[in-house]
Amino acid sequence: MAVLETIAIAFWAMLPAYVPNNAAVLAGGGRPIDGGRTWGEKRVLGNGKTWRGTAIGVTAGLALAAALTLLAEDVSSLLGFTVPEFSPSAALGLAGGAMLGDILASFLKRRSGRERGAMFPGLDQLDFVVVSLPLTALLATDWFREWFTLEVILVVVVLTPILHVTTNMIAYKLGLKNEPW
Repeated sequence: MAVLETIAIAFWAMLPAYVPNNAAVLAGGGRPIDGGRTWGEKRVLGNGKTWRGTAIGVTAGLALAAALTLLAEDVSSLLGFTVPEFSPSAALGLAGGAMLGDILASFLKRRSGRERGAMFPGLDQLDFVVVSLPLTALLATDWFREWFTLEVILVVVVLTPILHVTTNMIAYKLGLKNEPW
């Protein structure tokens, strides 16, 4: 597989995992998942993780996967190589895993004493990847094995932090985020 092909497949395959957290930020607000509960005098998750944001994030990832599947044949013809179509279980693994990864990252941040919005290098950029890939492998094993080769996974691990920092900076400049990370 050529380098540009690998990058394109990695980006396309991860789009349903890249979009949910951004959609959740735009949806924002609502009832916190932790209901205000504390653990060891610290919030379990905090006000930034809401049921509405989670539901909208997962829904956005699923909708994007469906749209990409409809476009995949035409895009593949245009590019000269095949891009993935998403099975429902692959879409759910990517979108749901992304949101679950973000929720788990908030839990770890609260346990480490970090407040909402505080930087946690590495975790902030890869939390959704660390959960979405194994969950997708579990829910859609054959699909995952076909598309997530070692090369594609390496591109995802390198590309994701770059995309994450770039999109967060844009969201910050647009006033959609309170911090640029």
